Amino acid sequence: MKVALFGCGGQLGQSLAAVMRGAGMEVQAYGRGDADLADGAKVRATLLHLQPRIIINAAAYTAVDRAESDAAAAARINADAPGIMALAARELGALFVHYSTDYVFDGAAREPYDEDAPTAPLGVYGATKLAGENAVRSSGAAHLIVRTSWLYSNHGHNFLRTMLRLADERDELQVVDDQFGSPTYARLVAAATVRMLDAMADGAGWRIPLGGLYHMTCQGAVSWHGFAQRIMELSGRAARVRVTPISSAGYRAAARRPAYSVLSCDRLERCFGIRLPHWESALMECLERARGLA
Repeated sequence: MKVALFGCGGQLGQSLAAVMRGAGMEVQAYGRGDADLADGAKVRATLLHLQPRIIINAAAYTAVDRAESDAAAAARINADAPGIMALAARELGALFVHYSTDYVFDGAAREPYDEDAPTAPLGVYGATKLAGENAVRSSGAAHLIVRTSWLYSNHGHNFLRTMLRLADERDELQVVDDQFGSPTYARLVAAATVRMLDAMADGAGWRIPLGGLYHMTCQGAVSWHGFAQRIMELSGRAARVRVTPISSAGYRAAARRPAYSVLSCDRLERCFGIRLPHWESALMECLERARGLA
């Protein structure tokens, strides 16, 4: 099963490449130096030449604050490129898998968002990711859109690695305590994606009714402050590093973040039988894996 994977340099892309190759898939991986997603014609030509059975887009413009002043670049990567990939997938009869974000919501809810909840992004990043979703839906390609949240892993740029690095440099960390979500281990998303691909396959075609939009996060919810505190505890740093709560206003970020972006994953469990573990269990697994690789 030939797979074209975009975004292989990121934390999710690295996890996807490793898990899919471990499952026996033939993966052609593209990073920033291999494919310029702002060049839609070249991306399309690359795919038509490769003729993959599956196209996976794990690439994104994820600099949430910088996107506020760089909206055109964010739109090219987050909105235009997925649409071009999806149209190529339709032409090839391939399945297109695209990852989106909890930032498509405004965070005003007080119970988990399901896939049918109204979207209302607060900033450029969320708006361009939502535009990407819409481009994929309208492409006519067989597709899976997977919204996830608060991704972390043992590689790449993410909250876990930042907290561990800062904890080795400081004795106090100030972390926002009024934003709540579900931290999600990227490797679990990758493994669940492979299960979804297996379920979608139908001979030479795809089970089209099974496709569509799904939420995929670890279970439970916590604030960034609570997540940081648990990272300190599980990594053995809590005794010497104090985690101090601050408000979002005190953080002074350029872009607004949703105050509550917990996602309901009931549809994923109902349709694919997939339920990721609680975020604390996943964090322990990630840290244990890091120790094993050290």
